[in-house]
Amino acid sequence: MAKKTKKRANGEGSIYQRSNGTWVAQITIGRDSEGRPKRTSFSGKTRKEVQEKVNKALSELQTGTFIEPTKTTLAQWLDTWMEEYKKPSLRPTTYEGYNFIIKTHITPATIGNIQLRHIQPSDLQRFYNAKLESGRADGKGGLSPRMIRYIHAILHGALKQAVREGLVIRNVTEAVTLPRHQRKEFTPLTQEQVIKFLNSIKNDKFYPAILLDLGSGLRLGELLALRWQDVDLKNAVIRVRQSLASVKGQWLFQEPKSEKSRRSIPIPKDIITELKAHKARQNQEKLLAGTAYQDHDLVFAMPDGNPLKVRSFQEHFEKLLSNAGMPRVRFHDLRHTYATLLLEAGEHPKVVQELLGHSQITMTLDTYSHVLPELKQAAAAKLGNILQKRKSPSQVGGK
Repeated sequence: MAKKTKKRANGEGSIYQRSNGTWVAQITIGRDSEGRPKRTSFSGKTRKEVQEKVNKALSELQTGTFIEPTKTTLAQWLDTWMEEYKKPSLRPTTYEGYNFIIKTHITPATIGNIQLRHIQPSDLQRFYNAKLESGRADGKGGLSPRMIRYIHAILHGALKQAVREGLVIRNVTEAVTLPRHQRKEFTPLTQEQVIKFLNSIKNDKFYPAILLDLGSGLRLGELLALRWQDVDLKNAVIRVRQSLASVKGQWLFQEPKSEKSRRSIPIPKDIITELKAHKARQNQEKLLAGTAYQDHDLVFAMPDGNPLKVRSFQEHFEKLLSNAGMPRVRFHDLRHTYATLLLEAGEHPKVVQELLGHSQITMTLDTYSHVLPELKQAAAAKLGNILQKRKSPSQVGGK
């Protein structure tokens, strides 16, 4: 039976010595949801050591900085945070992306096994530095600064919630230094290349889809999820209301990325003409397929009506580029081509922002900064033309 020598610790709880010689203290740290006292324990080799722990805890309770001792590790907390806080609010594709990063890069690392309350900024900094140097899952080098920032964003969000719940005092992600942001390079096609490419693929089955993308700047998921009910052929406008995504090998329709992504885009008249011809051909496919046709009202679909497979579509696009002698670009670069051509034609960046569905104009300006020097030069030329109309000093003073 344990030998107990009880003494009050500043009027809170008790301190006693166990039969094995260790000292233990208990204090009340609050009340649970049913109003019952919540207590926590401290132990040590000497009574003085335990008394110091108790005094520190009581002081933190008074200042509101006390953190209830818990052995929850970062990996365990990330599981809880994802399941209880993120799963209900994230789009399925975003949720899967978060999960992939956590399971691939964070929880297998040493930092995943550290208890939340013990994580220091230096632990995170070493983790980021190691990932930057040799963090790829395949062992072939380090992660990009962009991926390090993705990881950081996830950890920042998880620890922010941990602070709210009183599991940690501060969010240590705010005290680290991130690698310099590197702008992702992209290659828009020139006007000449666009014309050459379109002429080369005019007889291809995906010509209407590629033509529409160059005339609307749709993301690939938005293009493949476009429905005829969202196409106003009379007024030459399409409306972005959903996006196609693949989750665990299964396709699904989901809400656009943001409220700004839900938008209306005017379309050139000749593209509308091509869409009408495409719709007529699609109606013939429906008749041939009969009851086997799965009608999702999609503008671009498989012969049986089901959504196009993203990877197959991209591979076909790459083949078309190669056959046309075009530079190797991603399908997403057609979106960049659309924006670049508009800006080069003198369209206001705010209008381009709205058409692309960017949340802020700063994103548009930052992404397409390569076009800005030419716009500045054009603006200077316009101003020069205005100023040239002024009278010279001799004209002003002469008779």
